[in-house]
Amino acid sequence: MKIALLLDPGTRNMVFNQKCLKRLENSGEVVINEGNTEFDSVAPLVKDADVVVTSWGNKPVDEQYLELCPNLKLLIHAAGSVKPVVSEALWKKGVRVTASANVLSMGVSETALGFTIAASKNFFAHNENIHNGGWAEGKENIRELYDLTIGVIGGGWAGRHYIELMQAFDVDIVLYDPFITDERAKELGVRKADLETVLKESDIISIHAPQIPETYHMFNEETLKLMKKDAVLINTARGTIIDETALYNHMAAGNLKYACLDVTDPEPPAVDNPLRTLKNCIMTPHLAGLANNGLKKIGQHVCEELELFLAEGKLETEVTEEMLARMA
Repeated sequence: MKIALLLDPGTRNMVFNQKCLKRLENSGEVVINEGNTEFDSVAPLVKDADVVVTSWGNKPVDEQYLELCPNLKLLIHAAGSVKPVVSEALWKKGVRVTASANVLSMGVSETALGFTIAASKNFFAHNENIHNGGWAEGKENIRELYDLTIGVIGGGWAGRHYIELMQAFDVDIVLYDPFITDERAKELGVRKADLETVLKESDIISIHAPQIPETYHMFNEETLKLMKKDAVLINTARGTIIDETALYNHMAAGNLKYACLDVTDPEPPAVDNPLRTLKNCIMTPHLAGLANNGLKKIGQHVCEELELFLAEGKLETEVTEEMLARMA
């Protein structure tokens, strides 16, 4: 069993610790890329590989790769979306694919939970008030996570983990996701509804939808008007899902308690982006996914998927070609 790590050295050190690299060696011969991710650099590693591991910066595993490894069985993408590394030839050959999107999504959903609690308790306004010499003014604007309606847009990895986290609170969770059946929604312990219902009923809305044509500017002048005037909008997904001009106009008119944005379109936002002027528009620099030490969870996930595949022929986070159309 030959396992080829095609990650460049910087990315490899970012997602693998020595413990995980040693663990991989228990599954087979591990060959490591010490150069860049261009084909000429990784070709010697790919030759006769049974498993390839890719990450950010790797090129699609296409015909020229597959000619070198005719017995390739598995591609493990040590990152989120597999779209940059898969190819038609890969799918046609029947190579199985798995990715670490679920691991990254845990950081995303936990950040969304942080925004949920902070916005409900009104941390942001109280922090500013105290720094300006005040104390407990505005405590009447605090809301506990009790008897509120939480809207979730998208029931993928991040959306489902956010739902799990929110089930620790006594709240009603309503989900919009056209790809999830009513039966699956019941299994998740949520109420499925159409987008209009979610927007109208929710006190807090957390976006976990993928960046696909159907979600472009899903939140726009018309849909924002459906939300409660004092609602909280959280976006840890992709900036293109919100029309930022419409959001600014909506909030400048006195609507929404907070918009908490970890993502913008483009990134970083322009210096003169008017959302920067709104004190109740909380912006963070796309940090919701795993960062720093947390990225090492990806290496652990790679080991777990490989071991499961070798032992049982199963994958916990398998990606199929049919899934791509509705994935980030």
